[in-house]
Amino acid sequence: MNCTKAKNTLPDLLLNPEQLSPQVRAHIKECAGCRQELSELEATMALMDAWQAPEPNPYWHTRMQARLREEQEAAPAGFFERLRARLVYGTNFKLRPVAVTALSVILIVGGGVAYVVVPNAPPQPSAAIHSLQTLDHNAQLFDQLEEMGQDEGD
Repeated sequence: MNCTKAKNTLPDLLLNPEQLSPQVRAHIKECAGCRQELSELEATMALMDAWQAPEPNPYWHTRMQARLREEQEAAPAGFFERLRARLVYGTNFKLRPVAVTALSVILIVGGGVAYVVVPNAPPQPSAAIHSLQTLDHNAQLFDQLEEMGQDEGD
């Protein structure tokens, strides 16, 4: 057992000591560094157990609700402020159909422009097909050269 494996099991030793293997227990008894790490974790857990959460102020919720009401009732100064407040604080249920329609129109117009502007080029053969066609053409050329050589030899 090495220290890295033992240190990875230290939280398990704190939370559920019965499930730990005897090898880990023996290593912690022998290794001073792992023993110190375990004692530091135990001290941290003891501090966490002793810590008490502070009680919230009983008037906090009331003051927060009053502040939110004030902000909602206050009218923004101008058009852009009202628009910003509507977008940031208001519900966007009314804007969703408009946004969906606008995006659909943009996609349709963009697709139409791409269809009209981009010419339909003939498909180019792949590199493998081109290589095979070249080899086939060369084979025909070699056959013709062999026929010419046979004709001269006669």
